[in-house]
Amino acid sequence: MIIGTAGHIDHGKTTLVKALTGVDADRLPEEKARGITLDLGYAYVPLPSGEVLGFVDVPGHEKLIHNMLAGATGIDFALLAVAADDGPMPQTREHLELLDLLGIVRGAIVLTKVDAVSGERRTAAAAEAAALVAGTALEKARLFPVSGLTGEGIPALRAHLEAAAAETGRRQATGVFRLAVDRVFTLAGIGTVVTGTAHSGRVAVGDALRLEPAGLPVRVRSLRVQDRPGAEGRAGQRCALGLAGVEKAQVARGDWVVGEAMAAPLRRFHAELRVPAAGTPLAHWTPVHVHLGSGDFMGRIALLEGERLDPGRSMLAEILLDRETLALRGDRFVLRDNSAIRTVAGGRVLDIFPPARHKRGAERLAYLRALALDDPAASLGLALARQAAGVDLGAFAANWNLDEDAAEALWRRLELVTVAEGPLRHGYARSGWKALEVRLTEALLGEHERAPDMQGVEQERLRRLTLPTLPRSAFDRLLAEGLAAGTVARSGAWLHLPEHRVELSAADADLWRVLRPLLDAAPCGPPRVRDVGKASGTPEEVVRRLFKRAARCGLLYPVAHDHFFTTEAVARLAAIVADLAAAHGAARAAALRDRIGGGRKVAIHILEFFDRVGYTRRVRDDHVVRQAGAASPWTMS
Repeated sequence: MIIGTAGHIDHGKTTLVKALTGVDADRLPEEKARGITLDLGYAYVPLPSGEVLGFVDVPGHEKLIHNMLAGATGIDFALLAVAADDGPMPQTREHLELLDLLGIVRGAIVLTKVDAVSGERRTAAAAEAAALVAGTALEKARLFPVSGLTGEGIPALRAHLEAAAAETGRRQATGVFRLAVDRVFTLAGIGTVVTGTAHSGRVAVGDALRLEPAGLPVRVRSLRVQDRPGAEGRAGQRCALGLAGVEKAQVARGDWVVGEAMAAPLRRFHAELRVPAAGTPLAHWTPVHVHLGSGDFMGRIALLEGERLDPGRSMLAEILLDRETLALRGDRFVLRDNSAIRTVAGGRVLDIFPPARHKRGAERLAYLRALALDDPAASLGLALARQAAGVDLGAFAANWNLDEDAAEALWRRLELVTVAEGPLRHGYARSGWKALEVRLTEALLGEHERAPDMQGVEQERLRRLTLPTLPRSAFDRLLAEGLAAGTVARSGAWLHLPEHRVELSAADADLWRVLRPLLDAAPCGPPRVRDVGKASGTPEEVVRRLFKRAARCGLLYPVAHDHFFTTEAVARLAAIVADLAAAHGAARAAALRDRIGGGRKVAIHILEFFDRVGYTRRVRDDHVVRQAGAASPWTMS
């Protein structure tokens, strides 16, 4: 268990730690000379169980809050020191507020220097301390009157801490390892050493890690855990890592040492934000100091549900940083004003993969509220119910720091329909997948009712009609299942309900039989409408209207303005494009022109048509087949 001190300057925090551990946590010469804690101090005491209690002693001066917050990262239990002679002071109140914002709910109130006051003053100071914590997370914390000089009350407090440690047990060491660096130094024969609290995972000598946000590969050369040599460090323990591959000058407080699978550094995240009840209103786009992990960053607040957040209220927000760091869902942070004088808010990270657009949309806000749940299964279940387009499972797992086994177990537990698209993988609840099937068939039905004389809908248009935000890989699978089940039919590139039929009238069919040979004579470069009219002696407008009706029946495709290709010709061209893509990775206008003859302009129109209907996608001058190796939708039966 990691225990952190809190309280006003000169309220006996360092003396208290020394009384409990025998260690003077003031390590700097200027601290010992002035009798004031300036930076973080550390001490450890072994327990009969074999476990070790770790203590982080923090400075109490108002100008050193940034150091206090760096030390409060990762502590399990707080000792709020209140001097019996002074009673609660400004930093007592501020430190208590910070503990509350950081979500530290376990602790004890320590009434220090009781040897220096009368019994009456002791009683009054205890009452003042109890009034101070009323209504806070430490309201029910026990109060211990102690003297660091005489030892009064120290055995009772130590016994309480040992009992609390036994109740805490070992924190689950799941997920990728990460450690928030709060100190860096060099040792002869070891080299660069970083210390900090392990937030997750495990670490051992020889492990390959990364120093972030610099992205430097490092290797663990040596390891101390809770100030003892150890074979393995784990979440909830203070670790000192001797690192190979990095110099002291390349590391600073606020950096992270993490496993290689950890998500990339970020400069913004979405969070749940709360202003203390005794605070002041917080406006949108306020500049702030962001204390996250062991780091201190400049940033801004972008409120997502309004323009102002009032005291005692919470709101979803985006936090934007001036430089990169790491974070995960659930990490706590504190915001102080632009001058670093006053605490303005605190919060909890919800999503480290915020979208660039639609941040304030109802679906996005619902997803963030789902992420606020503490159970990943409940969070994912709620997110799936509210996101028809599915959930990015890779981002979800990285956000929650789920390793591969834990993630796969969660997908199986929720019986998800999963769809892969390259490195991405989207998940759907089975009920949500069924709802998408209904949306697809309803989209077809709606189009048939809107345009009964059309053969059907092109694939890419049908995807947009079904759900514009649906990933193409998910739509492709949805469509394939519909075709296999017979709920959807395909005629060339047209998709329609099986019972939907469109045919030319008798008069149109007679004229079609006259005009079609003109198109068949040059299938890959057929004449345009005006040329067909001239060659056949048919008025141009009559040809145009007939070709549009033939296109609705699935006999033609309008590849360009007034330029129609037969279904058979389009199927042939699709096969040629697939061949070019297989040979060269993509199709280009020049290569297509060489294969079919004719001009480059026609080849460009053909490729743009395939882009438009979703058969290919354009990447600069290349046209890449979306489903390489799959059967062409224009394959004729």
